[in-house]
Amino acid sequence: MSDSSTPLVTPATDLLGHQLEHEQVVFANDPASGLRAIIAIHSTALGPALGGTRFYPYASTQAALADVLALSRGMSYKAAVTGLDLGGGKAVIIGDPTTQKTEALLRAYGRFVESLGGRYYTACDVGTYSEDMDLVARECSYVTGRTEEHGGAGDSSVLTAYGVFCGLRAAAEATWSDADPDAVLAGRLVGVAGVGKVGRHLVRHLIDAGAEVVVTDVSAAAVERVRQEYPGVRVVASTEALIAEPLDVYAPCALGGALDDDVVARLSARIVCGAANNQLAHPGVEKLVEDRGIVYAPDYVVNAGGLVQVADELEGFSFERAKIRAGRIYDTTRAILERAQRDGVPTATAADRIAEQRMLEIGRLRGIYLG
Repeated sequence: MSDSSTPLVTPATDLLGHQLEHEQVVFANDPASGLRAIIAIHSTALGPALGGTRFYPYASTQAALADVLALSRGMSYKAAVTGLDLGGGKAVIIGDPTTQKTEALLRAYGRFVESLGGRYYTACDVGTYSEDMDLVARECSYVTGRTEEHGGAGDSSVLTAYGVFCGLRAAAEATWSDADPDAVLAGRLVGVAGVGKVGRHLVRHLIDAGAEVVVTDVSAAAVERVRQEYPGVRVVASTEALIAEPLDVYAPCALGGALDDDVVARLSARIVCGAANNQLAHPGVEKLVEDRGIVYAPDYVVNAGGLVQVADELEGFSFERAKIRAGRIYDTTRAILERAQRDGVPTATAADRIAEQRMLEIGRLRGIYLG
């Protein structure tokens, strides 16, 4: 008989050290079209899983798997904390979208999504666009984020950026409580890392709010587009150079892992609030952020505007209604900052507690038989 203090089964963990808690992980391969994809459904406790499709040239299948597991988990928490009756899922297509994306590949992917029978709804993400979702939808009923011409919500980056800005305004008001709420970002130096889909729209909101903006991006074309649209924006060569700036706000809007020990140690910003998913490079970083007196607006809270937008499409899309719902990210962010202060925990922990409480309480109702 084993010692009662020793578990009979050691919980499995994913490549990031999280206990494996996903309901379903599907590997999809179609050699004829070149499709190599992974679909991860983290939770359907609140409803069908919804999350975008990331098309990216991962270095390995292991790297792709680690990303899709983390991203799908984040989608569960994002939907829960935002008040949506949706679960969390995500998909990744392994490859270079600039050279490997074809109609055949996207339609093959659509058939794999269709095979899940509505447990997972897909949408756009890094490397995929509304036009791509139109192609996926030719083989699949479970697609959001389609073009407006096909009855969809269109580019979800618009409301993603708006939601980030709403969350930033809430964090700024809490940080600089003596400032005029209507001009709390005026004159503040905001560094935006990544000015592609979402970052470019965020820059517009920041400029309109009177902030000074400095940006960086690995894409020269993305930087040039922002420079043309907003001549007053300053450009630096790298994320390292951006972090070295005397920032008031740091807005990571590219890929995940933006906040590691080194970045947190060097960052001068009072606030971190950006659109990138999974910004905390490893468990424990949130405590380092708190110890440095930096207000971290949890990524899956503030970047939920895109999810709100594509979720609204399931009801028959109304941009005005979706924007009102995305604007509530301001209230959600305030509630999380207040919960963190009240409980004496990092903001990331406070957000997790709120999301987990809703998944538990509302998810429990699924066990009540309706006949």
